Amino acid sequence: MKRADVRDFYHRLAEADPHPVTELDYRNPFTLVVAVALSAQATDVSVNKATRALFETVDTPEKMVALGEEGLKRHIKTIGLYNAKAKNVIALSQMLIDAFGGEVPATREALERLPGVGRKTANVVLNVAFGAETFAVDTHIFRVCNRTGLAPGKTPLAVELKLDKATPPPFRQHAHHWLILHGRYVCKARRPECWRCIVADLCAFKPKTPPPATKAARAA
Repeated sequence: MKRADVRDFYHRLAEADPHPVTELDYRNPFTLVVAVALSAQATDVSVNKATRALFETVDTPEKMVALGEEGLKRHIKTIGLYNAKAKNVIALSQMLIDAFGGEVPATREALERLPGVGRKTANVVLNVAFGAETFAVDTHIFRVCNRTGLAPGKTPLAVELKLDKATPPPFRQHAHHWLILHGRYVCKARRPECWRCIVADLCAFKPKTPPPATKAARAA
């Protein structure tokens, strides 16, 4: 995608949603780390349902360790891979206490030391909790960047590095959320809704998906 088109692409997304935010519910950087870790291979909706009651009383590493693995499992048993995730959340909580004074660190390197926290999770936390200009490439962003030609790449890291290079200010901080929301609600995996896409004319994806037939047309 040409540089001018990239700027226009982001400008349109920004006009449509000037202040995008994560759809994960959280109360502080610690609960954000937990929520993002739990969201791997799960929907934000399912994570929010599971953590709603949890975060009302458990919002620090110390409280999470006190709750324990079995206690946490009772809260998150509706989420996929909950056994492994519970183990990781308790372990990362203990590491936050032991190595970081109970505070969530603000560097990618430190975050990636935490059990169950990879580069994508670290990038989300840095962006949402600390306002860093990071690009957390999940399946939605990977799809959007490759389909549109915004930042094509064969791996999430390749896409992330291209996004970092291609995304101009003042769009860098919110780019992650614009792209993930666009992929979640418009540029869908099975049937992208090109007919209502505000950046369709800038997108390399062909052929564009036509609008669904109306009831009258189907009846005829």
